[in-house]
Amino acid sequence: MGLAIEAQGEQKAAEAGAVPEIGEKPRDVAAPAAASPELSARPKRCTFTAAAELCILAETDRAAHTGGIAAILRREGLYSSALTDWRRQRDAGAFEALKPLKRGPKAVPANPLEAELAKARQDIARLQRRLERAEAVIDVQKKFSALPGIALPPVDSDETPQ
Repeated sequence: MGLAIEAQGEQKAAEAGAVPEIGEKPRDVAAPAAASPELSARPKRCTFTAAAELCILAETDRAAHTGGIAAILRREGLYSSALTDWRRQRDAGAFEALKPLKRGPKAVPANPLEAELAKARQDIARLQRRLERAEAVIDVQKKFSALPGIALPPVDSDETPQ
């Protein structure tokens, strides 16, 4: 009976191409990619979100009195040093160290005097426009008074007319 089972195994192997027929050259059959140590995927480092870290910290804090911290560390695949680092971050930053930070350039805080400066610039521009209009009106009045021969009293540029 053992011979029959061996013959069936050889027949299945021959159908798969692993065992050559009589007079044939042996063919190489590649092993699956998972079986080859050269082709194994590079292991990736575990990363935890801030919420997951806080959850694990809360769970280990509850289990500290019962001695279940080691079981939690084994379940999560962590070392105790990671737990120590997370606790230190939590205590130093009041949970801020575990929150994900927004990437990119940081917003510059607004200067409290910036609004006042902008208003002053608007006032200056408005007053300059009024001054230009007033000077144009004065020029027209000078030209108009020069036509009939009426002389106007001179106006100093620093003083306002009364």
